[in-house]
This record gives sequence, C-alpha cells and structure tokens, in this order.
Amino acid sequence: MISFPTTWQFGEAKDLCSELVDCINKTAPTVEFETPYKMIRTTNVKKGRVDLTEAKCVDEATFIKWNRRLKPEYRDIILTREAPLGDVGLIRTDEQVFLGQRTMLFRANPEILDQNFLYYTLLGPTAQAQIRTFGSGSTVEHVRVPDAEKITIPYPDLATQRKIAAILTAYDDLIEVNKRRIALLEKMAEELYREWFVRLRFPGFQDTRFLKGVPEGWTTKRLPELSQITYGFPFQSQRFNSDGIGKPIVRIRNIPNSSTSDYTDEPAADKYLVNTGDLLVGMDGEFHINHWYGSQAYLVQRACRIRADLPEFRGYLALAIRSPIKHLEGILASSGATVGHLGAKHLNAIEILVPPENMREHLGYLNTLFDQKLALHLANRNLVKTRDLLLPRLISGKLSVEDLDIQFPPSMRDDTEEQESPPEARHA
Repeated sequence: MISFPTTWQFGEAKDLCSELVDCINKTAPTVEFETPYKMIRTTNVKKGRVDLTEAKCVDEATFIKWNRRLKPEYRDIILTREAPLGDVGLIRTDEQVFLGQRTMLFRANPEILDQNFLYYTLLGPTAQAQIRTFGSGSTVEHVRVPDAEKITIPYPDLATQRKIAAILTAYDDLIEVNKRRIALLEKMAEELYREWFVRLRFPGFQDTRFLKGVPEGWTTKRLPELSQITYGFPFQSQRFNSDGIGKPIVRIRNIPNSSTSDYTDEPAADKYLVNTGDLLVGMDGEFHINHWYGSQAYLVQRACRIRADLPEFRGYLALAIRSPIKHLEGILASSGATVGHLGAKHLNAIEILVPPENMREHLGYLNTLFDQKLALHLANRNLVKTRDLLLPRLISGKLSVEDLDIQFPPSMRDDTEEQESPPEARHA
C-alpha cells in the first residue's frame, strides 16, 4: 500500500476533471485516402503517447458526427479501456482527431488539477493498479466507463503538482526533440543514398563512364556475399512471458519500436544474440526493417539479423535492402497467401550495387548519420529509464519538490502563465 504525504488530498476522476468523455461505441467509417481527420484507435495509444503516423482517416461529416460529445484537443489524455487495457497517451499535436472505439478522454479541471500531473498520475502504479482491478474478472479485460470515472487521484496543491509535472515533462520534451532529430537524420540518409546510389549522381559522376547504366568499376553482389545473415531461434511460444522472467527476446512485433518486454526461460546459443545497432528484419506479414536500439536480447524465429562484413557498409546495407524487401513484401502479399512469408531464398537472391574502393570513403557519410541516430536512440533509452524511475516517486510525494526552484519546460510555460494569471487577464 502506497502512503502519501498527509497534506495531499484524494478525489475521483469524475470530480477532478472538467471533461471525462467516452467514445462513440461503434466503428467510424474510414476512407482509403488521406484527410485531415484522424481516428485515435487503441493501437495509436502506447507508452504515454498518441502516435498518429498510421492513423485511419475519415471524411469531414464523419469527423463532426463522432465529435458530437467533445472534440479532443492538444494535451488531452487518452485512456484505452480494452485491447489493451489501461494504456495512456497524451495528445501532443493540434491535428484534427476523434476518439475511436474503446478509448476515453480525460481533461483536468484547471482550478483543481494540473493536466500534466493528471497524465503522469494515470501512468503511475496507483492508477494503473486500480484500472487492472476494474478490468479483472472478465473474459476480455476491459474497464467500464463508470469505473474509469471512479479512479482515485492523490494530489497535492496546484503549485506542487506543476513542479512535479515540470520535472517529468522536461524529460519527455527532450525525448520528443531527439525523436524529431532522429527523423531528420533518417530523411537525410535516405536522400543521400538515393542521390548517390540510386540516381547515381555521386561525387565525380560526370567524369565516370557508364556501361549499360552501371558506373564503370561498380559491381553487383548478392546479400550473403556482403553480410552475415542469422535467423532467429525457434523458442517455444508457451514459454514466453512479460513478467521479466529469464532473458529478453526480440519477436517480430518488437522490431518496429526497437524495444521489448518479452522474455523466455528457454536456453539458446549466444549466436542468436542481438546487440545495439544490429539490423533486423521481420519475415512474416509486414516485413519490418529496423536497427535494434534496445538492450542485448535473443532473436526469435521468423526474424533475422543482418551484419555487414565490412564496417564501412553498415549504413549503406541497411538502406540498400529496404527497396528489394518491400518489393518482395508486395509480391508475396498479392500472391493470395493470408500472410506473406519472407524466406532465406528471397534474402539470398537480393542483389546490391557495390561501389569501388575509391567510392568507399563516401559510405562513411551514411555511417556518420547512422551513428548520430544511434547516439540519440541510446540517449532516449536512458532518458526513458530515468523518467520511469522518477515518476512513481514524484507522483507519490516520496521525492519532495516544494522547496525546489524549478524552471518550467517550454511546453508547460504557456499553461502555467495562464493558470497563474488573474481571471480578468486570462480573458482579456
């Protein structure tokens, strides 16, 4: 049982929120083309964030109809009531969004509760334990709206809430900045690769002879001639767990986010180990391609690890295999199979254009961008770890912040200035 400072109060979410709204409980009709109107599904809410990169779109009429209860706004909190249960995300965009099925919106009453403090509280162990309790006892874990309204929130005075939120928000803001930098580095690397090695407008191309569209001195090699391909170990799925028992494993579903919470107690040889920076490919369904930025783990069957034989090819190889693998994904998906399967025969047949020795120094630019991206991923991993260690101690009052002089991060300054100004100034 967590104890809280005697100065803290307790209230139910329905009494501390100005808005607490459930979704429209039927599926909105989506469209196949891009529109400004996006649906927040449970799959878009994960690890404290609302990720809209793969959100489904609707037309304007559907958007208006599904927002008739309330239109979600920047920094609103989204809770998933089912499938999965209890994931929490913060809307960090001004995009036009609405609640999909099994989601619920929380907006704090600013006279009582700081929105950011509420967000971190819902992420914390006290609220999550209540959600799990509400969701137990059914075939499919879910929390009912009346139960979600009863989530008990421990809270100090507003000034202390804002200080607690400021500390945690500073970490999250830096994580977001690093993510934007990572995306920029990825775009730069992709564009550089396309310019030099697809369009073949590399430095000195004007003075190079081309034979049947290929620069003189360049060769074509198959993927196994340039790398070591290791296929995952056939661990028994019945021995998988998410309780941290045994050793961490990398499954296909772990590749896109480059992190895992899956474990097994089954032994395996060290040749199946995946290290930070390794290139991984998922071989079923959507053939995910990503570098591994998590801690050392073991690779599971139906995924493979690709390591360049020569270090200068690390960044180049990762970019060169994307197009042929995605091409194979499209071919196999259209073959009529329910799920496409990438096999060793497909990978072994991939041909890659290899520049000559005098061009190898230019591959170093790709490696530099890759190394910068790796450093940012590792920095974010440490930031997340530190934030997650601080969060339960801060929102329980175990770490006192009352006497600290805390600088509010930029994302909180406007809210803080508005809350601290007199009412007549706020509405002037």
